Parts: sequence; structure tokens; C-alpha cells
Amino acid sequence: MFTSVNDFLNEWKQEAAVTQKVLDALTDESLNQEVTPGLYTIGSLAWHITGSTYYFPSQVGVKFEVPDLKKEAPRSAAEISETYKTISERLTQAFSDQVSDEKMNKMVNLFGMDMPIQAVFRLLIQHQAHHRGQLTVLMRQADLKVPGVYGPSKEEWEAMNSQE
Repeated sequence: MFTSVNDFLNEWKQEAAVTQKVLDALTDESLNQEVTPGLYTIGSLAWHITGSTYYFPSQVGVKFEVPDLKKEAPRSAAEISETYKTISERLTQAFSDQVSDEKMNKMVNLFGMDMPIQAVFRLLIQHQAHHRGQLTVLMRQADLKVPGVYGPSKEEWEAMNSQE
């Protein structure tokens, strides 16, 4: 659990940077890669991650300006990546301005469950990591170079070992 605003912000900045790295590796051509017909595509999954960056905070009263997230996933990988970057930066500022250490323990109801606000923000990070994992699998299927997330990717590992 996060015991302070700074605890969340420090972890968010690290996680958001990793997500940004993954989103930056997408191509327009890869956005239609599906898990299986009728399920998420790379584009819809990346857009879902982007939208949830606003959705979770908005459910507990943290508000900030965002582009239209209700539209269909953009057909431009750069637009998805830039939108995520904008929302992530705005979340960081809004969280700093609107949440206090004391408010972190305020109880709220989310998805029919009572939890402290700090747990909602833990869920945001876990939700993002969960879908980021799905996204990297789809990226492999689309023959994209997958960046390392919590360590080097296959390509990064091979590059490190080839320099020895």
C-alpha cells in the first residue's frame, strides 16, 4: 500500500515510463494484431490502457482535462502514445494537487468493493501492468521488437551478451 502521495507518485512515474516505452514501440501496422478474432487488438488494448489512466482516478474524484477517450482507438500508434503521455503527466500533476497523505486512507466504493483511495491507485498500477503484459505478447505475434519491462527483453539480452 501507498502510505503517502510521494509513494504513489514515485512508483507511478516508474511504471508510466515503462508503459510509455512499450507504447512507443508500436507501429500503425501493428494496431490490428488480435489475440483471437473478436478480442482485443494491439490498438484497442493500448487505448484501453490509456483510458484507464484517467478512469481510475476519476472514480475517486481526481479530475483533470483529457482528450476524447470515448472515441474508437486511433489508427495512429503515435497518437495513442502521445495521448498516454499527456494523460500520465496530467495525472501526476492532478494527484499532487488533489490528493493528500490523509486522503489516501479515505474509504471509497469501487466496483462494488469498499477500499481506501490508496488501493484504487494500486489497482491502477496493477491493471496497467496486467494489460501491458498482454500487449507485449501481441507485439511478439506482430513481429515487433519488444522493449524490456522489468528487465531486458530477448533482443536487449542478446545485444548485451554479444558485446562481451
